[in-house]
Amino acid sequence: MDPLTFGLITLGCMLGLIALRVPIGVALGVVSVLGLAYVRNFPIALSILRESPFAFAASWDLTAIPMFLLMGAIANHSGISSALFRAARLWFSALPGGLAVAANMASVGFAAACGSSLASSAAMGRLAIPEMLRAGYDRALATGVVASAGTLAALIPPSIMLVLYGVFAEVSISRLLIAGIVPGFLTAAAYVALIVIRCKLNPALAPKLSDEELQTLKADRLSALREVWPVTALILGIIGGLYGGIVTPTEAGATGAALALLIAILQRRISMTSFIDSLKESMSGTAQIFFVGMGAVMYTRLLSLTGVSTLLADMVGGYAGDPLMVILAISVVFLILGMFLDPLGIMLITLPVFLPMMKALGLDLIWFGIIVVKYVEIGMITPPLGMNVFVVKSVTPSVPIWTIYRGVLWFLLAEVVVMALLIGFPQITLFLPNLMR
Repeated sequence: MDPLTFGLITLGCMLGLIALRVPIGVALGVVSVLGLAYVRNFPIALSILRESPFAFAASWDLTAIPMFLLMGAIANHSGISSALFRAARLWFSALPGGLAVAANMASVGFAAACGSSLASSAAMGRLAIPEMLRAGYDRALATGVVASAGTLAALIPPSIMLVLYGVFAEVSISRLLIAGIVPGFLTAAAYVALIVIRCKLNPALAPKLSDEELQTLKADRLSALREVWPVTALILGIIGGLYGGIVTPTEAGATGAALALLIAILQRRISMTSFIDSLKESMSGTAQIFFVGMGAVMYTRLLSLTGVSTLLADMVGGYAGDPLMVILAISVVFLILGMFLDPLGIMLITLPVFLPMMKALGLDLIWFGIIVVKYVEIGMITPPLGMNVFVVKSVTPSVPIWTIYRGVLWFLLAEVVVMALLIGFPQITLFLPNLMR
């Protein structure tokens, strides 16, 4: 059989296994080993199975991932997410769609203490959606904003996806993390504008609070800030340390985890049981990410040997004379893959193909990293396999999944505007990291 044809068949087999709910790491690993044994021989497949996972897991830069996960787990188990939502609800309730805006802004704060889209969507889903439904909010708006705002965790530091991109692209992870700040807040601002405009045009989506309720909320605003200022200090400390070059990403993760634990202890928000649960959660998350990464590294070798990587590069490379057309073609690839694959798998499979093209075109790899992460996170809310949507569905089983997708579609329109700005004006992304020089 022609190697290219066989490579495309392995791609179909991998997608089929994932559709059958086989864990993506297992699907990648099994297809890679069997495919390499067919293309070369079984001893070579075993050799790659022995060497590639160790080479991936031994990367020092990846040690930032368990630290960021631990920080997020402690923040979640210590009730930081509920304090953030309470403060946001008190400060933004006066706006049209105030509770939806509050859920969005609380997700921004939790993203900066978490780094995981799924964790952010789950935490805010448990807190914000019941509150909005009790207030009479449209169910599509209530669930859609939580699923969409969860994607902000991939951009606002600490971001696990940006750490992984930095390892594969061999660029400064500190500059990458700082580069995600402005696009992250730009996305959050676009969501706020969308919510306010929709609720202004259609008040039935979000009933207004009475004057008495607003006065009561205003009276509690300062007390709510007292609950979240340590979290704000933690976030600013991590970002400031990275921006000033005081700490490396790994050191920032370890410092953040230690400070999150200290804050939780001082505020008496964590017990030994919840701390142990945080450790288990971070270890489980780290194992899952590394397992998928190991499988993706091996599958990348298979794609290279069969010529699929070259085929994809040639398909996109037909526009090599126009960098904008190359980016648009790559955008289509990411959007299509995002409908079916896990974000981590998408990134690890495609980067070995697209990164050399970006270097050849002279495009900034920091900027391209933000574009990549934005697209794979958009895949988290696009049908049929939007993982954030399924997370929100799991915490609100009474809401049909298509209702959640209907709410998310409005936020995808906001993403179109944001992506047009980020692609058309790279300085939006590069302004802060360039100042670090």
